[in-house]
Amino acid sequence: MTSSRSTVTPTSPTRCWPGCSGPVSKPVAETRRILGIDPGSRVTGFGLIDVAGGKTAYRASGVVRTKGDDFPARLRQIFDAVAEIVVLHEPDIVAVENVFVARNASSALKLGQARAAALCATFSHDVEVFEYSPREIKLAVVGTGGADKEQVQHMIHALLGLDRMPGADAADALAVAVCHAHQRRMRVRVEESAALAGSQ
Repeated sequence: MTSSRSTVTPTSPTRCWPGCSGPVSKPVAETRRILGIDPGSRVTGFGLIDVAGGKTAYRASGVVRTKGDDFPARLRQIFDAVAEIVVLHEPDIVAVENVFVARNASSALKLGQARAAALCATFSHDVEVFEYSPREIKLAVVGTGGADKEQVQHMIHALLGLDRMPGADAADALAVAVCHAHQRRMRVRVEESAALAGSQ
């Protein structure tokens, strides 16, 4: 079996891999850092945002590109790369896209295994894990569940105030993180409303 390291490509080298020599600290205590993951057996996107109150700030994003044809070796590369990202950026929450049912059963199986490798890499760091369907993510970011990749890219660029357009896989991962941030705000508002109603 041939072993080779994956390539992690950052969207913003000054904020992300490999420009940072140590953990990227959270700016304030109440901030929650969300790592979004868009899994793939060849390319896995990742994106990190900080959420504090009603504000969302971009932290880092990029892709993990696996090398070689040996599939178990590629899964190991995904596991190792995501584990390093978690150590470097210290997220509190991991949000991942659910595997959709593909026409090609073999492709769906490989995608599910890549997703599992990425998730397992986060389990030793005491993070909360949330899952969202592609439709939920597109609905939260673009406003329609049938949005295409270019629409997601443009909305992520606008919502996070990025200096340049993110790549498709990094944008998808950031979209997963933004989706969770929206869902989290909605839950907080519902809980606050319920508490207020109960006190009256």
